[in-house]
Amino acid sequence: MSRLVPPNDHLRPVDRELLVAMRSGDSMSIGQLIEPLGVTATAVRQRIDRLLEMGLIQREKIVSGRGRPTYNYQMTVDGHRRLGANPVDLADALWREMLAIEDTDLREHLLDSVAARLGRQYAAVVRDSAEENDSFESRMHRLSDMFAAQRMETEVTQQGELPVLDIGSCPYPSLTDDSDERAMCRLEEQMISEALGQPVHLSSCRLDGDSCCQFSATDTNETPAS
Repeated sequence: MSRLVPPNDHLRPVDRELLVAMRSGDSMSIGQLIEPLGVTATAVRQRIDRLLEMGLIQREKIVSGRGRPTYNYQMTVDGHRRLGANPVDLADALWREMLAIEDTDLREHLLDSVAARLGRQYAAVVRDSAEENDSFESRMHRLSDMFAAQRMETEVTQQGELPVLDIGSCPYPSLTDDSDERAMCRLEEQMISEALGQPVHLSSCRLDGDSCCQFSATDTNETPAS
């Protein structure tokens, strides 16, 4: 299962430069990285410390004779993934091809499967920070915090006795369209339902001229998170 990126996991341009210098996959020392980066050894160490913490590079201890050990560094699998091509283009192509499938049952099955997989990824992170006697509202607040960490405008408000998740911008704007299909809207509805462990419905939508996309619980009977 893919790892959801935490809020402090943003890859800086200077750190990306270091990963590019290590792209060959070879194990490299700090001294070998100074020249291609054109910075001091201290600057290289600072970047290495950040990338080690993010799990994008790994350290190998080199022992030679009785002297002090030295260290070499190598990109991890996650590092290669983060440095790869922009996945947005691939996601857009896959989404368009999925919507173009003429077999309605097959298309709907694929959409349901994608929504369920994304929802389970979010649900796993929501459950990691769950407290005893976890409530639907607390899960919604944690999901809202996760979306906010991904630079999405989100807020949990009240609609009567029930909490409501307001999303100020579409999570996947490049894949959203205003056709009658509203496939992405349905996918988001299913994804959020899976993540929260309780069905929600899209009660307001920006595509209809509303100020935000609003996801509301379908009823007042709470279902425990699975």
